[in-house]
Amino acid sequence: MTDTSQLQADTLAAIAAATTPEALEAVRVAAMGKQGSITALLKTLGGMSPEERAVNGPAFNGLRETVTAALAAKKAALDEAALNAKLAAEQQDMTLPVALPTAGSIHPVSQVMDELAEIFADLGFAVASGPEIEDDWHNFSALNIPESHPARAMHDTFYIDGQPTMVLRTHTSPVQIRTMMSQKPPIRIIAPGRVYRSDSDATHTPMFHQIEGLVIDKGITLAHLRWTLETFIKAFFEVDDVVLRFRPSYFPFTEPSVEVDVGYNSKTGKPAGAGQVDKWLEVLGSGMVHPRVIEACGLDPNEWQGFAFGTGVDRLAMLKYGLTDLRAFFDGDIKWLKHNGFSAFDLPSISAGAVS
Repeated sequence: MTDTSQLQADTLAAIAAATTPEALEAVRVAAMGKQGSITALLKTLGGMSPEERAVNGPAFNGLRETVTAALAAKKAALDEAALNAKLAAEQQDMTLPVALPTAGSIHPVSQVMDELAEIFADLGFAVASGPEIEDDWHNFSALNIPESHPARAMHDTFYIDGQPTMVLRTHTSPVQIRTMMSQKPPIRIIAPGRVYRSDSDATHTPMFHQIEGLVIDKGITLAHLRWTLETFIKAFFEVDDVVLRFRPSYFPFTEPSVEVDVGYNSKTGKPAGAGQVDKWLEVLGSGMVHPRVIEACGLDPNEWQGFAFGTGVDRLAMLKYGLTDLRAFFDGDIKWLKHNGFSAFDLPSISAGAVS
């Protein structure tokens, strides 16, 4: 065996014996590095005669190419083995449950707001909105609330510092005033939104949500109000029949004024029809719009009549979904929201329509 053949055999054997990338690199340096055996052999070509180079050149280059190919093949084999070992060590049990990301939820008040908008949209009502910081005239005077009325007192109303005629609105009724002054009748609107009163306990908070409705047209009577409220309550509580009790009351902005109670069944926890009522729950206040309010908005009360109603959105959510403490609505408790909230994909429960 010639020296070239022996060197090739020894180098290929060393390559084959290498079991790690580090060992293979050592073989490469020993053979192909600057001081390597094959590199030294190639350097001898410069001192040979043309005849000797013609004989030894192809043999030396063939040796280099053979060793280079063997090194590449061995490196690929070692890399593949290392990858397989890594994959085997990192394998996952695909039968394990997936850790899902934390999902948000829709607040019960937001859900009820959507449900109310669906119901009244089916009844032909538009949604109106207005500023939460109101002036005294829109919040009180235009609604026939006299200067001496307790609602104007500072212990009931939040007044803006330095602006004695500006308040945080105590109801969404100013939206009704603004609508009557900016639109020509007939008018059918609901005005949902935040309102503010100086009160706080298990059933009251300084900030809460209210929805009011207003209808202005010719020939409007209390019968129209009763039908609207019956239809609304049946749709909202998802019952086929409901019994309402109208109690005479007093509101400065309506005449006559009535408190509306809904017949309730304690066993079902829902409003009930005739013969199934065992208690009454007050749900809203309402009445025929006072002629002075209509006149204050620039309309002729002899030509235009209307009714209005209002209720707390938070109270409706408590009644429908069995929630007991109003303060928890605004605590920002993630556990409470997760338990009582709604999926973002939940549609309002009455999306099929309020009127059958």
